[in-house]
Amino acid sequence: MNSPKILPQTPIPNADLAVRLKQLGLIVTSQGLDDLLARASTQRWSPRQLLEEVTRTEAENRARRSLERRLAQARLGRFKPMADFEWPWPKKIDRALIERALSLDFLSPGCNLILCGSNGVGKTMIAKNIAHAAILAGHTVLFRTVSDLLAELDLDSPAARRRKFRFYARPALLVLD
Repeated sequence: MNSPKILPQTPIPNADLAVRLKQLGLIVTSQGLDDLLARASTQRWSPRQLLEEVTRTEAENRARRSLERRLAQARLGRFKPMADFEWPWPKKIDRALIERALSLDFLSPGCNLILCGSNGVGKTMIAKNIAHAAILAGHTVLFRTVSDLLAELDLDSPAARRRKFRFYARPALLVLD
């Protein structure tokens, strides 16, 4: 009985390998393939170490791109961080409640959070900080002014309006200012 012959595989040129890696979604690895292979060779990495490095860099890149995408989609704009909030300035503010809201406890049970107060006390700043905290925690967020929301919902077609409602129902947190 003849045993199957194992044909030697010809190495794939780095340029072709980079293309295949990119097709698999391994963007960072495909872009830095020559450098990665040089480091692996110089430092005498085992196959496992090479795979761990590929996994680590790709996971970091995906996390970074996800964060950038969620930040862009939220449309938070510029805002002052909570570290700069003047707690003693608004006469009546429940600091413990605001800090609890920043912990995002209200998201998992799907509760609403309403910030009430007169103009200029920091409601928008607090809302944007809560939204930013949610994005950093991995949640999807949309921030819109009520006037922008109403303008976007002013559509002739009921089907288009339903699509817009579904769009606004999708994120984990919808902030209306």
